[in-house]
Amino acid sequence: MTNRLYPTLACLFLIAGCQSMKSNVKNILADEKTSVDFWLTNPDRSAAFTQQANLLIKDSSFNNNPNIDIDFNKKYQKMDGFGATLTGGSAFVINQKLTASRRDSLLKELFSIESKGIGISYLRLSIGASDMSEKPFTYDDMPQGQTDTAMQYFTINEEKKDLIPVLKQILKLNPKIKILGSPWSPPIWMKSNNSFIGGKLLSQYYASYALYFVKYIRAMKQEGIEIDAITIQNEPENPKNNPSLDMTADEQRDFIKYHLGPVFKKEGIDTKIILFDHNCDHPEYPLSILNDLEAKKYIDGSAFHLYLGDIDVLSKVHDTHPDRNVYFTEQWTSAHGQFGGDVAWAVKNLIIGASRNWSKNVLQWNLATDENFGPHTEGGCTECLGAVTVGAEIKRNPAYYIIAHASKFVRPNSVRIASNMLKGLPNVAFLTPDGEKVVIVLNDSASVQNFNIKIGSKMVTTSLAAGAVGTYVW
Repeated sequence: MTNRLYPTLACLFLIAGCQSMKSNVKNILADEKTSVDFWLTNPDRSAAFTQQANLLIKDSSFNNNPNIDIDFNKKYQKMDGFGATLTGGSAFVINQKLTASRRDSLLKELFSIESKGIGISYLRLSIGASDMSEKPFTYDDMPQGQTDTAMQYFTINEEKKDLIPVLKQILKLNPKIKILGSPWSPPIWMKSNNSFIGGKLLSQYYASYALYFVKYIRAMKQEGIEIDAITIQNEPENPKNNPSLDMTADEQRDFIKYHLGPVFKKEGIDTKIILFDHNCDHPEYPLSILNDLEAKKYIDGSAFHLYLGDIDVLSKVHDTHPDRNVYFTEQWTSAHGQFGGDVAWAVKNLIIGASRNWSKNVLQWNLATDENFGPHTEGGCTECLGAVTVGAEIKRNPAYYIIAHASKFVRPNSVRIASNMLKGLPNVAFLTPDGEKVVIVLNDSASVQNFNIKIGSKMVTTSLAAGAVGTYVW
């Protein structure tokens, strides 16, 4: 026995040593890269997330260019991912308007990082209908005058037509994709006005609505779909959409504190609870809830949109409660916008701005639409441009490129690292789990900008046209 044991142990030590050597060699090779990959989008689309010639890494030397200095020893938040909302309408056009081969090709392009794939790594879903669904619905709609407080008639059958089949294809491409669910409205029998539009969630139905979330999470899990997080209500201060709900901070606090949080704990639900899911102009909404310690213990963080307010509000919320996360969950691009302006604005304010203000994700609104910017509910968004337009041809729109500049390279569990901000060259940097450094830069000036990117004693020299976006992978 002893003679047999020693050779076995020796082999094990040898294998461990080899693995350690391989790891060290990989790190050394990473540090000894001779060039940097460079992906470019120009405002005139002469380059649209197009790989350029690699940039030669050289020893730092003086020139007249400004320097973006990267310090990967100074680390901030860990990233969950970049992506968009897979609305019911998005799922419909992908599932119903494309042949199987075209659908497979599009989903590989959107969710894989191989070849031309842009590697979307985070999705938001509507819990029930959003305004970019063909019609309003929830998972427990009842005949007029009837209620279902025990959720006996709860069903996600509506989602089995398009959303769930598309999600299952996506999960084959990326089994670890993170999924956030957001409701636009509770069942209307729970509401003060018995309507999909506006109204209040009646307090006598708080317990039933908490059970509704539990049923949703479990029903999706039975389909093989893990819901990583939920928000309580999409845009709780916008009761005019179809569907929608008016929900104050006090109402959201009480719903979480006395109902949703305790029932998640009782039922062993580990899906994250995220607050607010609305604009940056009212940080007092999430802060007032986080300031309640009993409510806070159930809360993972706060989510924001940027139709109003300033993106640095995310840092204000983070700095007040640094033990809780912040997320950026929605921003649309208009069907009547301009490509260069839309890409530059979103890269500056979201990909760079939200990330530099502690957000763990950045999501664009609405993954796909048809050529008429639908489907949408009556009164829903009529000018929301999908990341892709599904028609006779697939058209890639501004949101596609906005997402791609981060999602393909800044993979989940990448960490934001320090970089200095330069006038006219807003930027953000990340360290990936594989040890690569990713730097995203926008030329926010009116003329060509030449600049250096420096890491330690090494640098690359590059340039961007006015309004251009570059992703540099070191």
